[in-house]
Amino acid sequence: MELKNYETVFILTPLLNEAQMQETVEKFRQVLKENGADIIHEENWGLRKLAYPIQKKSTGFYHLIEFTAPGTIVDTLELAYRRDEKVVRFLTTVLDKHAVSYNERRRNGEMNQQKAAKREKEAQAS
Repeated sequence: MELKNYETVFILTPLLNEAQMQETVEKFRQVLKENGADIIHEENWGLRKLAYPIQKKSTGFYHLIEFTAPGTIVDTLELAYRRDEKVVRFLTTVLDKHAVSYNERRRNGEMNQQKAAKREKEAQAS
């Protein structure tokens, strides 16, 4: 079966403490690993304000996981999200080759280096 690159972002309820949040994230990591996924990168974006209230909540813990896996894993992962009442929202997307290269450059810090170089040039020109 062909492996594809995926990225999933989920929002957990703000009522959780740090330990409960980490426990929930670990549960989803295990779902991925048990179904043959290889986790490439993970980011905890922390507590953020939502654009609009969801289930009468205006904030939530955001978490991103980038992974490679066979296509059948998405149904399993999203079923686990739906069954867990701690998950407010989730989104899983397939990454094309451009998104994969962008994420790789972002992880390596190239985006910030380019912005800093551009600011330095602008400062020198002034």
